Amino acid sequence: MSGRLLYIGSVFFMAASILATYAVPQIIRFVVDNLVGGLPLTSNVFVAALVERAGGVEYLRANILSVGAFTLLVAGAGGLCNFIRGRFLILGSEGFIRRLRERLYSHIQKLPYAWHVNVQAGDIIQRCTSDVEVVRNFIASQLIEMARTLLLFVFAYIILFSMNVPMAMASFVFLPVIIGYSFFFLRGVGSRFLAADEAEGQLLSVAQENLTGVRVVRAFGRERYEIDRFERENNNFANLWVRLGSLLSWYWGTSDMITALQMIITCVVGVYQAVAGSLTVGEFIVFLSYNSMIIWPARGLGRVLSEASKTSVSLGRIKEILDAPDELDLPGAFEMPVDGDIVYDGVTFSYGNKKVLDNVSFTVEKGTTLGILGGTGSGKTTVAHLLCRLYDLEPGNGSISIGGADITEFKRAWLRRNIGIALQEPFLYSRTIKENIASLMPRYTIDDIRKAAGISCIGDAVEAFANGYDTVVGERGVTLSGGQKQRVAIARAILGNPPIMVFDDSLSAVDTETDAKIRAALNERTSGSTVIIISHRITSLLKADKIIVLEDGRVIETGSHPELLEQGGVYSRVYGLQSSIEEADA
Repeated sequence: MSGRLLYIGSVFFMAASILATYAVPQIIRFVVDNLVGGLPLTSNVFVAALVERAGGVEYLRANILSVGAFTLLVAGAGGLCNFIRGRFLILGSEGFIRRLRERLYSHIQKLPYAWHVNVQAGDIIQRCTSDVEVVRNFIASQLIEMARTLLLFVFAYIILFSMNVPMAMASFVFLPVIIGYSFFFLRGVGSRFLAADEAEGQLLSVAQENLTGVRVVRAFGRERYEIDRFERENNNFANLWVRLGSLLSWYWGTSDMITALQMIITCVVGVYQAVAGSLTVGEFIVFLSYNSMIIWPARGLGRVLSEASKTSVSLGRIKEILDAPDELDLPGAFEMPVDGDIVYDGVTFSYGNKKVLDNVSFTVEKGTTLGILGGTGSGKTTVAHLLCRLYDLEPGNGSISIGGADITEFKRAWLRRNIGIALQEPFLYSRTIKENIASLMPRYTIDDIRKAAGISCIGDAVEAFANGYDTVVGERGVTLSGGQKQRVAIARAILGNPPIMVFDDSLSAVDTETDAKIRAALNERTSGSTVIIISHRITSLLKADKIIVLEDGRVIETGSHPELLEQGGVYSRVYGLQSSIEEADA
């Protein structure tokens, strides 16, 4: 059964439960007025027919226990309907929330890398957990409570006005006051809920950053700073909720006073009518019962409205994620071999107002190796990100092609599967080393994994671990050294032997000797593949077929290692400086 049908079914059984609940005071009225009080039966035709079918008033007076049993039966039927309502409601609401979570998570996977860079991880987590939980509580509890309150009002006042108009008016007159007061008082609560929600997201971001960077915190003795930072955000979050709680306290206190006044006036009017003889004892009991049944839902309407206000804030924050545009392939995007020449033609790229690449042009011929050298902020990593389409070029800012086809014509997933990339700061999952190496290619065997690990010179270190390739590396690979994480990432990048491989300063944490071994093994393994090596260490670029030097986003030198040395430019000066440092260290 679909979630919508389950929700409709829960409303149906809730209505049946309310009718059963309202029937009990009417039975008590019949017993008090007609069976015990001896008053003539003046109820509607349906009730009269039901009494006659049961044997008549005299029979029921003589067998009053059967009336009690019937009352229990009606109450039991109401309880059963309430149970079915709850069952349908939980199935319908949880199904809806499960689909919402799945839709959110799936959508986040499809959002551009640029979106993730500009949004804090803690805020995303908060929206996908706390905000979704707020929506779940509203759908599973508050929304159905609104429907229940409406049905209670409608059924109760239909019965009450049919019994005694003055008494019904005494009960009804305060209802618009309570509802109007709730709307007036709580209309400004939404902004306070939004501020509290955002403060919670900021608090989660601080905690997430601290736990992720725990080694840096320990290494630099920043525990006190991080504690103070967390306390500031926590105090802000707590103060916002205290202010919100104070506002709601005023609401509940005033609401209690109005509710008590309504009950007193209803009792006074009822007593007056009973003394005047226009209201029977049984009817008075019915009015008091119905009044208590509807007054508390009316009072609770304020809580429902406040939750609705909070839910609208949470839905808005969730909607911001769902409305963010997906990464979409161009119409007619294709899958074709990604093994031709790579051509950057007049590529210009900016992060916001900061230009990172300025009219960059170069060609990497199929099966050759390109080395890229440049200082911090020169645009080296951006070259790799653009090739993988983590960012897209704006129209008129040049083009990047592979085998003569613009990379925008390839399907993104296909392009990325055919480009193996190892980053300077690799991300490892909190899984085994085997699973991390094969995370992108799970179909590969342990022998394939061992070969890749051998090429990246991590195999011996892994075999030395107690659990070998089944060693769990911890969150973000925290149990491995920087060089070991880089080598695991290299093994992951080369496992499938993709036609294009990019190594973005991925040997920066490796010693010179290991660097040389890895480069030699890579040269043998990557034969036939197009390789781009980005490095600040010239020894990693020596055997590249062509090397380009980037400075302030521009290509200032191009050539092989001997050619660049002859030019006597930036490359030559850096080589001389690094060579003298290595000789001094030796």
